[in-house]
Amino acid sequence: MADQVLVGTIPLLYVQSITMTEGYRVERILGSRFSQATQPSTKTLTVEAVLLGPERFATKKALEVLALTSRALLSAAGPALAATGIPVVCGLTLSLDMQITDLRFAQSVQKRDAFDLSMTLQYVPRSSLSALAGEIADMALAAGSAGVPSVPAPGAVPRSPGPPLL
Repeated sequence: MADQVLVGTIPLLYVQSITMTEGYRVERILGSRFSQATQPSTKTLTVEAVLLGPERFATKKALEVLALTSRALLSAAGPALAATGIPVVCGLTLSLDMQITDLRFAQSVQKRDAFDLSMTLQYVPRSSLSALAGEIADMALAAGSAGVPSVPAPGAVPRSPGPPLL
């Protein structure tokens, strides 16, 4: 399992993978033959998760409601969403201005009591102030998690010579 993810107020507990893709705008330097990456242009998160148990239907419906693209409908769903978009909190990033762009559910015979979820979210800043707040929150998450070990330290494996290779 990759991590737990909070999308708005909806917790996804059985996350299989999280992928973050960032794109950067590249522009030519004036009077030169060189180019330079000047600013981030896109940020996309892809979350693969499993929705389990009887609450999978409620979680599915809540994600569908959250995916509505109308700003008026989002503000009716939650007052904070009108100013900041959908906040996403996970071990990889803390992003405030996300919008669900793709939502896919699958159910199979092998997993009758579960839905497979694939969700894509894109960074859509509402204002420069919320973009700055999101970057500060993401940096605070990175600084705070730097001292937390994520995997145990590797142990020494004793080695002994084996039989000669022929």
